[in-house]
Amino acid sequence: MKKNTPFLYTANELFDWLSGRPDFVLLDVRNEKDFANFSVESPVYFPYINIPYFNFIEDAQGSIALVPAGQKIRIVCAKEGSAKYVADLLCAHGFSDVGYLQQGIVSWGNALVPKKISKDDEKYTLYQFVRPGKASCSYMLIYKDEAMVFDPSRNIDVYKAMAKQHGSRIICSVETHRQADYISGSPQLAKEKGCKVRANKHDFAGATFPYEPVADGENLSFAKKGPEVRVIHTPGHTMGSTSYLIDNKYLLSGDTIFISTAGRPDLGGRWAEWARELYLTLMLRLRDLPDHVQVLPGHYTSWDECNEGHVFMENMGALRQHVVAFRLANEKKFAEFIEENMRPQPPVYGEIRKVNIGFLEVSDEEADVMDLGKNECGASNYGKVGVSAERERPAA
Repeated sequence: MKKNTPFLYTANELFDWLSGRPDFVLLDVRNEKDFANFSVESPVYFPYINIPYFNFIEDAQGSIALVPAGQKIRIVCAKEGSAKYVADLLCAHGFSDVGYLQQGIVSWGNALVPKKISKDDEKYTLYQFVRPGKASCSYMLIYKDEAMVFDPSRNIDVYKAMAKQHGSRIICSVETHRQADYISGSPQLAKEKGCKVRANKHDFAGATFPYEPVADGENLSFAKKGPEVRVIHTPGHTMGSTSYLIDNKYLLSGDTIFISTAGRPDLGGRWAEWARELYLTLMLRLRDLPDHVQVLPGHYTSWDECNEGHVFMENMGALRQHVVAFRLANEKKFAEFIEENMRPQPPVYGEIRKVNIGFLEVSDEEADVMDLGKNECGASNYGKVGVSAERERPAA
């Protein structure tokens, strides 16, 4: 029997395939516990099976028999080595189209997918960087030869490459709040020549890296004017939570408001106090924003929330109609909603907060482990209260 050779593929290639009409079976060879805790998700449904690596070691023939014959197979494991072993085994047993993920599930967790948001007739360029492995979004605003990034992940080379592609340089890294679910790239960008970090002092006081506090109502500016970036203090998820209104058209809301829920206010341990602040933010501080303003969130709950272009964006008017947090009768009802949906936060969140203010240093390998897994930042992501009107999944 002729032995075929497996090939290596990247996380971004996997996302591209899964965003279309995938014609393969994704085989995850991690153990059952890790597979249950964190798995690959995409805008469309696809055949996805789990056969642990050790099953192939202990019973190769029985495990191979569980892999659908005659199909293209793409394999995922923790770090790459186990997937390559299984790929070689399948190829030796007649499978002809087998690939394995470069650097394993860690690379999926760190992958960033840029999506252009701004229109062609606008004088600036705005990108949403979707992070499928974290269900999070970061942003880049480019005007002429300068760029600002908002809530960057630590995979800063992707942002630098995009800026370079546009003939610009990153002058500012802006934080909507101190993240708890992923390690920020701002401390790294603070070391880049000509790049400063801007953030709210309520979340970043005492940071060990240099940053400049933002002030409510301030406008962040480019050297050559450019679009207005207005600072709006929107406490509730954290006391320093801050949103940024670009050109009176796009609101980078961080974890204040998502497409189907609000950000949870209990991560800081003072849920009642912060829930009240979040209620006042939604009902007062964001009240004057026009319905046409497009909200660009820091996270999403599922791919059901994206539009046809796989972008996470919705206008404020629609959110006021279908996000349950906007439709509770009063402050007491809002507090009840928060309390009913509270759940334990992942233990690692406390450590990530320390990393993001510079109080704790970790190796790249430790950061990969800490960063892995979907976010738990929504007030009702997995709680009892859902979206009032079902949103349709986009066509493949």
